[in-house]
Amino acid sequence: MKIAVVRCEIVSEVCPGVGCFKAFNDRREYFKDYGEDAEIVGFFTCGGCSGRRVMRLVGSLKKYGVDVIHLGSCMTMGEREGYLPCPHLDTIRSGIESKGVKVVSGTHH
Repeated sequence: MKIAVVRCEIVSEVCPGVGCFKAFNDRREYFKDYGEDAEIVGFFTCGGCSGRRVMRLVGSLKKYGVDVIHLGSCMTMGEREGYLPCPHLDTIRSGIESKGVKVVSGTHH
């Protein structure tokens, strides 16, 4: 299973991604159902509002066999814990799905 994570460009200025990677490595939260053969093959930001980078990178990831893309918790949590809600979440999700890639909403929260 090949996994990628897309996260919020704004949040990436203060978050190094440790929570996402720790949850994956420990197979907990939104990664709990993945086996030992699962690997993260991509970790990228949306490119800023309006998610301008996502579709281009999904195309690139498909060349490497990505099976699923997780929307980072920073994008999906709304106003919890000081995060701003992503105003483009539905567009980003549907764009990824339109490329034939499964989407999971969340990583470590």
